[in-house]
Amino acid sequence: MREVIVGETAEREHLLAAAVVEAVDATGAYAASVFLRSRDRRSIVLTATYGTTPSLLGGWRLIPVNSPIPVAVAYSTGRTVHLADADETMRRFPQLAVALPYAFGSCSVPVAAGGETFGSLAIVWATSPGNEGLSKTQRRRLRSIAGRLGDSLVALRGRTGDPVECDPGTAPVEIPAPVARAVRVGLFDWDLVSGTFTADDEFCAAFGLDPGAFDGRAETLAACLHPGDRAVFRALAREAAGEGRITARRLRVEERGPGREGYRTVEVWARLLETDDTPTRLHLLGSIVDAGAGHAALVAVERLRDGVFSLAPDGRVTFANHSALRLLGVSGEEVMGRALWDVVPWLSDPDIEYRHRSAMISQTPSSFLARRSPEQWLAFSLDPQPDGVTGRVVPTTRPQAASAVGASATAGAPARMGVIYHVLQLGSALTEAVTAREVCEVLADQLLPAFGGQQLAIYVVRGKTMHRLFHTGRHEDFLDWLEGVPLHARLPGTETLTSGAPLFIESQQDLSRGYPGIPVGEVSSWAYLPLIASSRPVGTCVLGFDEAHRFTEKDRGVLTALAGLIAQALERARLYDSEFAVARGLQQTLLPHRLPVVPGIRTVARYLPGTSGMDIGGDWYDVIPTENGVALVIGDVQGHSIAAAATMAQLRSAVRAFTAVGNTPGDVMAGVNRTLIDLDPGLLASCCYIRLEPHSHQAHAVTAGHLPPLLRRPDGPTGALDLDVGPLLGVEPTSAYPPTRLALPPGSLLALYTDGLVEEPGADIDVGIDRLRTSLAHAYAESLDELADRLLHNARRSSYRADDIALLLTEHGSGHDAP
Repeated sequence: MREVIVGETAEREHLLAAAVVEAVDATGAYAASVFLRSRDRRSIVLTATYGTTPSLLGGWRLIPVNSPIPVAVAYSTGRTVHLADADETMRRFPQLAVALPYAFGSCSVPVAAGGETFGSLAIVWATSPGNEGLSKTQRRRLRSIAGRLGDSLVALRGRTGDPVECDPGTAPVEIPAPVARAVRVGLFDWDLVSGTFTADDEFCAAFGLDPGAFDGRAETLAACLHPGDRAVFRALAREAAGEGRITARRLRVEERGPGREGYRTVEVWARLLETDDTPTRLHLLGSIVDAGAGHAALVAVERLRDGVFSLAPDGRVTFANHSALRLLGVSGEEVMGRALWDVVPWLSDPDIEYRHRSAMISQTPSSFLARRSPEQWLAFSLDPQPDGVTGRVVPTTRPQAASAVGASATAGAPARMGVIYHVLQLGSALTEAVTAREVCEVLADQLLPAFGGQQLAIYVVRGKTMHRLFHTGRHEDFLDWLEGVPLHARLPGTETLTSGAPLFIESQQDLSRGYPGIPVGEVSSWAYLPLIASSRPVGTCVLGFDEAHRFTEKDRGVLTALAGLIAQALERARLYDSEFAVARGLQQTLLPHRLPVVPGIRTVARYLPGTSGMDIGGDWYDVIPTENGVALVIGDVQGHSIAAAATMAQLRSAVRAFTAVGNTPGDVMAGVNRTLIDLDPGLLASCCYIRLEPHSHQAHAVTAGHLPPLLRRPDGPTGALDLDVGPLLGVEPTSAYPPTRLALPPGSLLALYTDGLVEEPGADIDVGIDRLRTSLAHAYAESLDELADRLLHNARRSSYRADDIALLLTEHGSGHDAP
């Protein structure tokens, strides 16, 4: 079974590798990457790269699917995202441009098959202003490559059951950028008894021989050598017999071919082997290494007084000549295989890593000055290729302007692109989150995918005890033991808050050692982040990992930095929630608690507050019993504020007062208009007033600039009432409001509403009124309550409402009393 799994994994890796290589070859880009969706479908995961190491991608190894990043947009929309240059990237994806402010173009396409999207394929190329990016043909080729990859992944899943989804912990397939061959290695087997040579094609090529014509004789090889080395070559057999091996024996091979003269140096490495069947029959097995001009080049570079070094694409030092080591003040052992900014203290400025990353991503040379000591300045230059960077460092004089980095710069750990990205991304999302619930949802969407966690819990401090505000993840009992514990308890969720220091626990054993007896559950690693705002403990944010997770220094630094942002956002949101609750409570007290019971009439009302801010609106409704029936009222005071709500309350009282003394509908509206002008709040209002007389099946309606009521007749059409419309309340003290007489046969249904129910951005309000009319005409409901809920269904589902909504439904002659 194990062999089958390995085979399936190898086939999957081959498909991914082939796709990124083909994408680069087909478009002329220098790098490509594939992202596949995670098992929880909340993020896409880097699974393969070509020409770009994953470390250059920093925070983009795990991307939330709703991020404003091209590869995520291509995945979530199924569309091609083509960014010709840095200007277009800044215009369309400013967050990406801020985190990667380099000159490059990119194109991201979805990886899909059979109507299902599995991920995205992206390429990157060096660009310059005015570059138009990929042609339409190249974009079609890229989509075709991504489509074939999708088809192949589906076929693999069908044959083997191998899931297309990717585990965030799986290391991506890395295909390095192609490089010119530095050395030639040939293999040989020298039978020391018979003297015959068996050699491969590379060995023959190193000696300038045709592999098909080589006669297998040692003397033929000796004839290809410098006369002074022939005796050394013949002595190799005796040396091997005595020492058992040959190590780095250098020989000069004559250059052969038209226009080629002189000799080049090769090295022989070999060891003696006795065959099992014939111990006396000896073989010398080995290789010949032809470094071409490499050795001569290395010697030449070492002669230079200028410092020369080479960096891998991820910034690791792969070579440094003696001059470079001397100027940097380090040894080869200290710096080889590590980044300069991690080893050399005076190069640990964030700008150094930025320069390298800029050179690699934009494929553009970069240079800068650095100060090693108060009197010693060095000039650096970086020349990139897809396979790495060649650097040069030389002494220089003190610059005129302080535009350098080094000893004068603030010391500290070098910045990472991932840090910048996560801070920008989460900070931007948190600024848009208004309520505590929205803040928690942002953390679930952004924080978990970014770090590969599966659980998230937010505990807040109330009354010096911990209380859970939010939890997401499949383990429902995650941190249940923290609920209600006092702030001074010796537990990780409280100690991190009282100490102000984050706590990273990488295993269940570490947790049990530090906090004996604490429930472990099914989680293996935890990150406890203290949420402190304005020196006050707000709560604790806890990330949980189902598998053991090692928190790198980068992880710890980013999470520590983000904890402050989270605390500020959560404190602001909780304050908003508290004030919002007070404001909504005030508004609810100004509206009728229940509607009166009127024989022969059923009434139902609904009110939905807006979601765009804390300010309360001035929408209101009322049902007022009269001597002969009932008065139906709906109105809307201009604006959203405490003043609007207060004015609404005063107008509602005025309507009731003028109705109580027996005024006609027109006189009621005129009196309310004069009242508003006398109050002088600086606000206008609209209102619709209908006095309904059930025994006569008639009504009289007046309106002050309000939207027309809708009438659904029992056996006829549903339509907007054509009323004589008077001016808005609060405009002129002498305004008149002529009544309109209405016939209401038994079974008629009236709908009074405010503009929040029918208004949509960018659409004419008549469209919204007609949509409500259609819903009223065709909505099936067994009760008036159910009908009201159906009419508000779309509004209730919306996460954003710019305005309040009031709805008053009245059914006449139904034969039932209102409850």
